[in-house]
Amino acid sequence: MKIAAIVPVKTFSEAKTRLELPTKQKEELCKIMLEEILHTLSISPQIQKVIIVTKEQKALEIAKQFDVISIIDEDEESVNSAVALADKYLLENGFDASIVFPQDIPYIKTQDIDFILNYKIPPNFVIVVPSRRFDGTNALVRMPVNLMRTHYDEDSYKIHMNTAKEFTRNVALVFAKRIMWDIDNKEDLEFLLEQNEKPNVAQKIRDVLNSK
Repeated sequence: MKIAAIVPVKTFSEAKTRLELPTKQKEELCKIMLEEILHTLSISPQIQKVIIVTKEQKALEIAKQFDVISIIDEDEESVNSAVALADKYLLENGFDASIVFPQDIPYIKTQDIDFILNYKIPPNFVIVVPSRRFDGTNALVRMPVNLMRTHYDEDSYKIHMNTAKEFTRNVALVFAKRIMWDIDNKEDLEFLLEQNEKPNVAQKIRDVLNSK
């Protein structure tokens, strides 16, 4: 079975406004997070191809380091429109399933991907991993790729769960802590730095926060 990961990437300077960081620090943080998730996804034996959808030039340069497919999203209307662009590519290239991840879950590990994919129930299935606050979707698995449209918005995990049930009985809500740990605001950032999961990544983030 061919599985692809989709990572929509917003322009760094426009992302993570709730962190209230200077633009340079925010861009560096986005770069660290993207490098980490692309590295993890690229070494996962479960994932055959990784796709980013973005118009951010720095993200496109990072993608080249990890043999990632880049789809240019000039309009950058929404996460949903970005995923739809990736879906089109996957359908045209014979992929069976996809996993949508945000870029802001830098503590994700390959065993987390193995864990959530153990829940798959062919031939039609959806898996939702919520955010730590249960107000977003931090992983969305769909088989087939076009089983349902995405609905990234307020309480998206609930919307994804309810929408999925309209198309299949095989729907699972899965809790994978490192995938649930996203970074949307200062509290999230402080929480993440307290976790002893990836000390090298934590140090990179601290270095950025301590820089001028």
